[in-house]
Amino acid sequence: MQVFNVQGMTCGHCVKAVTRAVQAQDAQAQVEVDLAGQQVRVHSGLPAEQVLAAIREEGYEAQVA
Repeated sequence: MQVFNVQGMTCGHCVKAVTRAVQAQDAQAQVEVDLAGQQVRVHSGLPAEQVLAAIREEGYEAQVA
């Protein structure tokens, strides 16, 4: 499991956008978003940099936790 700190997520739309962005790279990825904690947990074989790039393309600031 990889954990990322993601700034700027505020609502359900943000959750869907981040989830879809990661799953576009790996359809089998499990994505858990914690809005209050501003964290995203990803269960996937993708490298962290690829997950970060997908999240950043959606307009969010992201880094490995």
